[in-house]
Parts: sequence; structure tokens; C-alpha cells
Amino acid sequence: MSNLDEYKGKVLSLAGGVEVAAGAVVSKTILDKKTGTLTLFAFDKGQGLSEHTSPYDATVQIVEGEAELVVGGKPNRVKAGELFIMPANVPHSVRAVERFKMLLIMIR
Repeated sequence: MSNLDEYKGKVLSLAGGVEVAAGAVVSKTILDKKTGTLTLFAFDKGQGLSEHTSPYDATVQIVEGEAELVVGGKPNRVKAGELFIMPANVPHSVRAVERFKMLLIMIR
């Protein structure tokens, strides 16, 4: 069964879809197809993802809390209800300013 089958025809609470764990980053793949992925993340305060690149644009929808996204060396504060598109092949990192949750949308 693909991840999508688990969620088809059902309402999914993004905020309730993944829980923050103390001192950790938690992820849950909602959809994984050749054309792209949807992944929920929950970050404890101070946690993050180190600098990396992606061959595709990465769209981040902040579900709860606040984070700092550093893209191409430029820091950007994002908070609940905001959307940010990180361009392909540009180094970026994520750090939780406070506990936060995000939906990562990758379209190939």
C-alpha cells in the first residue's frame, strides 16, 4: 500500500499528522510518487536540518510555530500560515526558532 492510499478520501489534519519529539526532528511521508512528495515535519525548538541542496524547488508550508530558513546564505523567518519556496540547486537549511511543524512539497 502506498502512503497515499492511507489518506485517500479522508481529512488529514496537518497539525495533528505528526508530533514534536523532545530534542528531535520527526518526519512522516504522506505521499511518495515519481512526480513528487509530501512530507510532514515536526521540529523541537533549536532543532533543524543542516545545509543541503535539492535538484527541485522545495515548497514549505508552515503549519505551526516559527522557523528560520537560510537560503543562499540569506536568513528568512517564517511562521504558521506562511509559504516559502526554496529554489532548486541553492543551498538551504532549516532551524526551529520555536517548536514548529511544516509540510514539505517537492514536485519534480
